[in-house]
Amino acid sequence: MQINEMIRDREILVIDADGSKLGVMSARDAQLLANERNLDLVKIAPQATPPVCRILDYGKFCFEQQKREKEAKKNQKVMSVKEIRMFSTIDTHDFETKVNQAIKFLSSGDKLKVSVRFKKRAIAHPEFGEGLLERFKEACSEYGTVEKPAKVEGRSIVMFIAPKSSK
Repeated sequence: MQINEMIRDREILVIDADGSKLGVMSARDAQLLANERNLDLVKIAPQATPPVCRILDYGKFCFEQQKREKEAKKNQKVMSVKEIRMFSTIDTHDFETKVNQAIKFLSSGDKLKVSVRFKKRAIAHPEFGEGLLERFKEACSEYGTVEKPAKVEGRSIVMFIAPKSSK
């Protein structure tokens, strides 16, 4: 953003601090006008023809802009990815505990990465892990939808589940 003496355009459209148009004038005249009022000349629309400049207090302008950005950042929903790890030989009660944990994560709006790890020679039977993820998907279907289907990554199978949007 160009301010004061950085503005080198021949003609610019000048807007006063109160928002009224002062018309098209040279950059030097606009700078003199801004100096008389102890304010700054700021180019706010360089792509316009002629470029648009505004007479304002630049420090106050920057402060308000930072304030707006902070407010926008505050209103954003931060979505984190929680991970649930299981082994292909998981017992039924442990499986139910993992499902309950997943439902808690999905209800709070977090994405879920579910991975089934294979120990030793269990990797020879990936269908056990796929069946486990299928059961997991059905158990969580009320709270989330599969974002990325099950995919083999090394000694594990990974699936991503996103929370259902509450409309």
